[in-house]
Amino acid sequence: MITEHASVVLTEDIPTSGLEAGDVGVVVHIHRDGKAYEVEFMSLDGGTLAIHTLEAWQLREARSRDVPHVRELLAA
Repeated sequence: MITEHASVVLTEDIPTSGLEAGDVGVVVHIHRDGKAYEVEFMSLDGGTLAIHTLEAWQLREARSRDVPHVRELLAA
């Protein structure tokens, strides 16, 4: 199970927020014993871009060989 404060990777786009698969967020709350997670997505300067409740299948835990990539958020 993914733990609170873990870095996670989005596995599908969320067009309403301009988020794309591969974007990185941080778990801020765990729902229903890991069936869903509250995830905060932030800009590199620390500003909150979006907070979403996501089902477990919509994200995965970040891995040691993952490389962050910078892109500009284009909100829908």
